[in-house]
Amino acid sequence: MKTPTRFSTSLVQRYLPDPFLFVLILTIVVFLSGLFLTPSTPINMVTYWGEGFWDLLEFAMQMVLVLVTGYVLASSPFFNRLLERTASIAKTPGQAIVLVTIVALTASWINWGFGLVIGALFAKELARQVPKVDYRLLIASAYSGFIVWHGGLAGSIPLTVATPDNISEDTIGLISTNQTIFSAFNLAIVASLFIVVPIVNRVMMNQNDAVTIDPTLLEDNKAATTLSSPEVWTPAEKLENSRWFAMIIGGFGLVFLVYYFFTNGFRLDLNIVNFMFLTLGILFHGTPKNFLNSVAEAVKNAGGIIIQFPFYAGIMGMMVTSGLAVQISEWFIAFSTEATFPLFSFLSAGIVNFFVPSGGGQWAVQAPIMLEAGATLGVDPAKTVMSVAWGDAWTNMIQPFWALPALAIAGLRARDIMGFCVWILVISGIVIGAGLTFL
Repeated sequence: MKTPTRFSTSLVQRYLPDPFLFVLILTIVVFLSGLFLTPSTPINMVTYWGEGFWDLLEFAMQMVLVLVTGYVLASSPFFNRLLERTASIAKTPGQAIVLVTIVALTASWINWGFGLVIGALFAKELARQVPKVDYRLLIASAYSGFIVWHGGLAGSIPLTVATPDNISEDTIGLISTNQTIFSAFNLAIVASLFIVVPIVNRVMMNQNDAVTIDPTLLEDNKAATTLSSPEVWTPAEKLENSRWFAMIIGGFGLVFLVYYFFTNGFRLDLNIVNFMFLTLGILFHGTPKNFLNSVAEAVKNAGGIIIQFPFYAGIMGMMVTSGLAVQISEWFIAFSTEATFPLFSFLSAGIVNFFVPSGGGQWAVQAPIMLEAGATLGVDPAKTVMSVAWGDAWTNMIQPFWALPALAIAGLRARDIMGFCVWILVISGIVIGAGLTFL
């Protein structure tokens, strides 16, 4: 893998633009595609773009809080020590690559937001302790764990079809997670990726081309927890440094979390993950002042998410309202058979995912046509659901938008890691496609 990896990283370094320019290019591509492939006029396409621009504000805020609260939690003294001890397991660059991949895969299978943040922060800790490791590949390996999120506990599409009153209930009824997330074929795909992805990351390692980083440059999150201790505090400073506020508010949060999990089971969504990160961050930092110092550091990394989400919402508006997303799905369905339908559903979802950055939003677009076509061909609806879900997760490997949280934490650019992610895309696509076709 050394030669093809060297080629892909060189190519990406030279030609992949900044993620913000990437979304601007996608906007123009979708605009022109709508003009040539649908009956839409230029005014129509601009209108679809503008009207959709603010449709993902709630999701955007959730993503910002995933980054901020995850960073705050991981920068607490408790998690600093936990990450340090876990990272000490790795003694060589190869071990560091494999370890961060396994940790990121596990965390992403539990919850994708958790996986994105923990993977990147753990990678930084490994870079401190194993200074000869290729920092680019280390962060790419942390991001590669994101591939399993739709096959895990927080997969938005399989959770959607299991929830009453969802958009597809009238068509296929409710589909339990036993038929999707915990089905034999899905668990086999997940298990295969847990084996294949760490191996691929490891064999891409080339110490001759390694780009290392000075460990002293990675100390920012630890510095955020340092308190000044003047001899005399003002009343306001005493309040800011009081542990009672953290204990009381953190206690409220813990009581609510116990109530939530008792009444809902171990069901994670973005809101509850952010609430859990926020509560634990307040408790583990101990004082409002410490907590706010860490928040100030975390917010510096959120700019890319804040500014890019509206543009992706505008792209989604053009894709959905013009009918482009439906056309892409219909092209793949046109030459599908019962045996090949899951594979082509997976591929079509992978393409649509470039332009529709929300799993739930993508399912709303593709569900009607994919479920109807699958039923006509005699395909199990649960298989159709997971084919679309895996396609949505798959092309995230080369969609720089979803790498923004990890890149912000690591202090890297998209072009630094995407050359490695290309091969994760190719090989994971073979594994997932084979699983959907033959299992």
